[in-house]
Amino acid sequence: MIPIGGAILDAEETQETSRTYGVDFANKRTTGYVDGLGAVKQAVYKILQTDRFMHLIYDANYGSELNGLQGRSEGYVRSEIARRITEALLQDDRISAVENMQITTSGDQALCTFTVVSTYGDFKSEVTASV
Repeated sequence: MIPIGGAILDAEETQETSRTYGVDFANKRTTGYVDGLGAVKQAVYKILQTDRFMHLIYDANYGSELNGLQGRSEGYVRSEIARRITEALLQDDRISAVENMQITTSGDQALCTFTVVSTYGDFKSEVTASV
């Protein structure tokens, strides 16, 4: 017998936990678990240190493309670095914006400082790129 009537209940959308293994990158070891803002900070570091399309373990949306800007004009480098960092970080659902981007070039290096706006709070971050 097939039931007649009733209603399909809307499934509540739940946010996955951000709990993950904590990594001490300086000493190259795990440090237990991190969650919330600590997990987002670690994710930002990992995304910006991973070259996109270079590691088969990650899909095409993971990592950044901060290389390949050598020999370009300073204006182009500044705009491209800002776009590439923002594009890479916004792939993470916990990050809603990248603000206050400041890029300082010195020789063949560019230091990028910015504020990451996440669901767990805002924090400052930086990355160095070769130009």
